[in-house]
Amino acid sequence: MLNTKIIKRVPNSIPYMKKQIMFQWLSLITNIFMTVLLVSVLTSQFEASTYIKLITIVLLLLLRCLFMKRVTRYSFENTSYVKSSLRTDLFKKITRLSVDYKKIVSTSELVQLSVEGINQLETYFGLYVPQLFYSLLSPLTLFIIVSFIDIKVALILFIFVPLIPVSIIVIQKIAKRLLSKYWDSYTTLGDSFLENLEGLTTLKIFKSDEDKHKQMNVEAETFRKVTMKVLIMQLNSISVMDIVAYGGAALGNYMAIVSFRNDHISLFSALFIMLISFEFFIPLRQLGSFFHIAMNGIAASDKMLKILDADEVLREKSIDGDVESIDLSHLKFGYDERVILDDVSLTIKKGQFTSIVGESGSGKSTIVKLVAGLLRDYEGDLSINGIPQKTISDESLYSHIYYVTHMPFIMKGTLRDNLMSQQSDDVLWAALKEVSLDEFFKQQNGLETLILESGSNLSGGQKQRLNIARALLSYQNVFIFDEATSNIDVESEEMILDLIQSLSKTNTVIMVTHRLSAVRDSDYIYVLENGCIQEEGQHDDLMNNNGLYKRLLNQQKELEEYQHV
Repeated sequence: MLNTKIIKRVPNSIPYMKKQIMFQWLSLITNIFMTVLLVSVLTSQFEASTYIKLITIVLLLLLRCLFMKRVTRYSFENTSYVKSSLRTDLFKKITRLSVDYKKIVSTSELVQLSVEGINQLETYFGLYVPQLFYSLLSPLTLFIIVSFIDIKVALILFIFVPLIPVSIIVIQKIAKRLLSKYWDSYTTLGDSFLENLEGLTTLKIFKSDEDKHKQMNVEAETFRKVTMKVLIMQLNSISVMDIVAYGGAALGNYMAIVSFRNDHISLFSALFIMLISFEFFIPLRQLGSFFHIAMNGIAASDKMLKILDADEVLREKSIDGDVESIDLSHLKFGYDERVILDDVSLTIKKGQFTSIVGESGSGKSTIVKLVAGLLRDYEGDLSINGIPQKTISDESLYSHIYYVTHMPFIMKGTLRDNLMSQQSDDVLWAALKEVSLDEFFKQQNGLETLILESGSNLSGGQKQRLNIARALLSYQNVFIFDEATSNIDVESEEMILDLIQSLSKTNTVIMVTHRLSAVRDSDYIYVLENGCIQEEGQHDDLMNNNGLYKRLLNQQKELEEYQHV
């Protein structure tokens, strides 16, 4: 019932829980004194001291309210600390893991854990764990007190108390399996929803949205059934705990009445036992009401700990100065049993304009993603300035290499926000002029032009040019263009290719492209096929080889001529 691993993750929550337990116990002691005074009033004739007893009961009641208020306060402070601490630790861990986190958890599941999962742990830390310890302390305190009155009644009440945690343990074994299915179903549904939402346009075009709709209905129904099983389990377990709690209290009351009738205890003692007997079971009964919500949190915490305890590759080295060379030696990479790159070796020098070409699926984009640090877990050697890339911090890597993909990240906000630069307006406009966007935005609202979510009010070419303007403002000295001219208009394509040529005169440029006519002026060209480098050299040399490069270029020329006709 205790997950010590997750508690150790937030050790500063323990003092809060101790204070909660202490004030709960003080509230119990106050209640015992109130019960004693109340029974005294009921069993004695009305006299002057009765007023004093009643006033004392009221004062004790106020004192108990004060104690419970403190319990609530420490519970709130505890949960606030736990949520903040766990979210901070989780996000820091994800930052350190960088792209490696996807091997452990999907992005949608990570979002669910950081929101819903941690919210479930709020109940676990703020209510369940303190109540668990108080549920052990309370019956023991009452047993000691009642045993001075009637040891038999005290033993009967005390024996029934463990039956509640025993029932909770039995339920826990069932719940653990069921809640694991609940979270798996929950994350599967979330993954499908996110994937279908992102690909909704494509699904509509190919008329596959109905099939995906049916698939999501099946997953939603599975999630509904698991949720209903969880609710049924909760209701049944509450009934079991009620039977144990009220049955134990009723038996204790019966034994107290029998003892009174046999003159073993006084009326005062019998009434006191009858009024206080429920206090033996109320803490554990309340623990049961927190149990199921807390178990949801525990199910989430198991997945969270899997992330927090994941091994990290130490990346502390940095690149001093500019990137002088990028070296790949006998590099291998793949997914499961599928080989993407096989024994790839290449070198890129400072100021070199390098192009990587090949048919779709040949592995060219995988190479640049590895260089940019977007993929890892490769075999062989990949070094920058002689430093193993796996040991270079993300901060240092990203401050030297800028990766431009065919799907630029454009966020909702102003043009100034999207440029992500603190430079002066003149510098920002100069960058926009480089990509021929200055006149367009001057006709709008300048740097305060509002850009909609995902840049939906811009064309594909405008989004890509804005992305490159951002790259110019980053002042990295290595630019990677991974199919940067795909899916954009011809005018923007020509403009971007001219800009890449211009950048290559003063920077290291690596270009992956499907358009072989754009790589003629490259300093060096690598031609890939099936994850291996088949040819390398300059354009003229490769044409003279009459090999793969020439064949691909001729095929592309024929296709372009056919499209033109």
